Amino acid sequence: MPSFRQFRETEELWTRFPGLERAEAGSQRTLLTFDDGPDPEGTPAVLDALDAIGARATFFMLGEQLMRHQDVGREVVARGHEVALHGFGHTPHEELTPQQARDDIARGLGAVEAATGRRPRFYRPPYGRFSDASYEACQKLRLEPVYWSAWGMDWEPIPGERIADLAGRDLGDGVIVLLHDSPRYGERDSAQPTADALALLERQRLEAGVGFGALADAVSARAG
Repeated sequence: MPSFRQFRETEELWTRFPGLERAEAGSQRTLLTFDDGPDPEGTPAVLDALDAIGARATFFMLGEQLMRHQDVGREVVARGHEVALHGFGHTPHEELTPQQARDDIARGLGAVEAATGRRPRFYRPPYGRFSDASYEACQKLRLEPVYWSAWGMDWEPIPGERIADLAGRDLGDGVIVLLHDSPRYGERDSAQPTADALALLERQRLEAGVGFGALADAVSARAG
């Protein structure tokens, strides 16, 4: 689990490297996002759960995962969801040289485009932490930085009920929810609890009076 110090450092980086933490009001949607896939077990379970509640979501994909599981990445597109970029690998940018950080984003972008046939609009860095070089690369590649405003802490080995409780506390217009469709980079063995949480979040969504959607459903197109 990230320490309090790491949370504070991340907040400081978000001020230094601005990105989308919450969509503009008016769409009446809470935006579901999933990181770290595609995963051969976790992603299909999440896709089935999204189908069951009739929700569209944004999947922040990793190039190294796509190279292993291209069919799963294509299935995300086939089911009508939005593809976004999480990079090629999952190494924190502060642990990379500037050139490695730039290469990671460019390589990841190429992998996503090649595997899915889609050019991602949005990019979220691993752990939500940019470096100077990666933020510059993101801008040059015309990728929009995205963070989050709610999360289920589902990198930890907790049940779906707990994930839904944490993520459901802040459901509202424009809220961006961070979840994970792969356990590969977390402390748990399975992403099934995340899939289980979605039915519970559906009930909370109804109580909050908002819909679920992907980022593109609520974020205005860039100018120019």
